[in-house]
Amino acid sequence: MTQSHPKISKAVIPAAGLGTRFLPATKATPKEMLPVVDKPAIQYVVEEAVSAGLSDVLMITGRNKRPLEDHFDRNYELESALTRKGDAERLAKVQESSDLATMHYVRQGDPRGLGHAVLCAAPHVGDQPFAVLLGDDLIDPRDPLLARMVEIQEVHGGSVIALMEVDPAQIHLYGCAAVEPTQYGDVVKITGLVEKPEAAEAPSNYAIIGRYVLDPAVFAILRETEPGRGGEIQLTDALQKLAVDEKLGGPVHGVVFKGRRYDTGDRGDYLRAIVRLACEREDLGPEFRTWLRRYVTEEM
Repeated sequence: MTQSHPKISKAVIPAAGLGTRFLPATKATPKEMLPVVDKPAIQYVVEEAVSAGLSDVLMITGRNKRPLEDHFDRNYELESALTRKGDAERLAKVQESSDLATMHYVRQGDPRGLGHAVLCAAPHVGDQPFAVLLGDDLIDPRDPLLARMVEIQEVHGGSVIALMEVDPAQIHLYGCAAVEPTQYGDVVKITGLVEKPEAAEAPSNYAIIGRYVLDPAVFAILRETEPGRGGEIQLTDALQKLAVDEKLGGPVHGVVFKGRRYDTGDRGDYLRAIVRLACEREDLGPEFRTWLRRYVTEEM
């Protein structure tokens, strides 16, 4: 571990999706603003970036996403009202989101897939490596996945993708990686990628989850990438080119994640995330767990 690569300071969060799986709730409210207990899902993601040392955050938004900007901005009227009431606890919670990071926003405009959303970040990112965090994936702060990915990238360069072993019957729901072992127990070398393969065609059961640390070489590849699966520009297709030719932008590694992850883009997982996080809260957990046990044993 003697090599040293540029420090990463910027995070990109694509948040331009329509949230159709949560209609009608997302008709007028961005899915990223749906609460997970008492914080919107997107705040957990920004907090994760900041905890990994990435305090410069660019959010890729679209139409009807103005509440995202409002949430991370100051609300002087609300702050003044809470100050007059002497409600220091709620005032701190309100100010927390606006003080988290230096936030920037750009609209994707034409929704042409994740690869296109990442490409929208090129003017802001420039020629530095950067992280991409998908808003549907919440990673428990006790399992610092992104920090480990940043560490691997800063040593080896290139790009780093978060992977998770899944049931082979579920691999068609994910991007999938062909891998080789490395000297680290939790890190693999990625030799190929395919977007949502059928189980019989999948090179492994290592699924891509929504965390990436990318070499800026990915932008040049994305500009030349034709629409793929679903008629969209797939980030996986661009990363496949990096994986098979290191001369384009360095190696592609994968960090195999075995911690706690919540998929808030799925209604069932969203509900499970709320229950689990509420149960673990010191202020809510004891009473909520008691009610939950009684509900499960007596009413179900």
